[in-house]
Amino acid sequence: MNDVKIISVAKQLPEYSRTTAEILPLVETWLAGQEERFQRKVVKIFEGAAVDKRYSIMAPEEVFVATSFEDKNKIYVREVKKLGKQVLQKALKKSNWEPDSLDYIITVSCTGIMIPSLDAYLINDLNLRQDIVRLPVTEMGCAAGVSGLIYATNFLKANPNKRAAVIAVESPTATFQLEDYSMANMVSAAIFGDGAACVLLSSEEDAIGPRIIGDEMYHFKDATHMMGFDLTNNGLQMILDPAVPATIAAHFPEIVHPFLKKNGSAIEKVDHLIFHPGGRKIVQTVEELFGALGKNIDDTREVLRLYGNMSSATVLYVLERFLEKEIPKGEQGLVLSFGPGFSAQRVLLEW
Repeated sequence: MNDVKIISVAKQLPEYSRTTAEILPLVETWLAGQEERFQRKVVKIFEGAAVDKRYSIMAPEEVFVATSFEDKNKIYVREVKKLGKQVLQKALKKSNWEPDSLDYIITVSCTGIMIPSLDAYLINDLNLRQDIVRLPVTEMGCAAGVSGLIYATNFLKANPNKRAAVIAVESPTATFQLEDYSMANMVSAAIFGDGAACVLLSSEEDAIGPRIIGDEMYHFKDATHMMGFDLTNNGLQMILDPAVPATIAAHFPEIVHPFLKKNGSAIEKVDHLIFHPGGRKIVQTVEELFGALGKNIDDTREVLRLYGNMSSATVLYVLERFLEKEIPKGEQGLVLSFGPGFSAQRVLLEW
């Protein structure tokens, strides 16, 4: 088996951004026809979301205009191509890799629909090789960033001296539903933002970076109803069960301990937690669980505060923060994210 290493991580933010304070007047205008008590509750959700700022592919004023699914998806397709190209170029430059040295390209997104998928456009735009292996990952939501790392790892383990790129580009604002006054839509509007990230991995002998020593998926049985999208005439409508944090807490020991044991590790040996910030409640839940084990998830909380939940890309923003630190050789990191299915994806790193 070949060693697989993470070489670099890059992020790319869309051009528009607003602080939560700047968004509140837009939210108040949007909810003007609703009951006052409901309006106050929603404002509280935004204020308590632990997100200070979010970025978007369209002007926030545009988000609160009733465009059709077709219109929003056109903006999604146009902007995702731009962000994908920018973030892949940035990662390649960081690693001093030529675009045509990539053997495998995985693109990750669940917030819009495009066929051919993003990878096809990136092959043309950056003149990638004609024999590059493509894998678009489209229906795994927030867990898909780590899913992409797992697929890349499996490909590279089986193929020595190869290079892979995982590119996650998400625009939850393109899925925002103007006519949906459900709590799921309110909560998702308060926590989500747009963003892109790219991770480069390698199975070359001289590759430098943290080594992937374990990767695994964990499926919660009979929990398909907990998270996802309903495809409606108005677009992708958020499904978000309030029981998600409690469900994660219930499964937590099963998700973490057997996986670490299987890879010759234990929670005591894990120095760094690279966790997907699904939202304030999930962060709190995981913080309590890991806090009891003497660990912190400060970087996860900080990414949520600075950018919001950008679906699959978010955990890669957390990973980037760890790659920028001076981490001593031999220390371990646990990458963890949750998403529709319901599932938990895990990767164990060693520096």
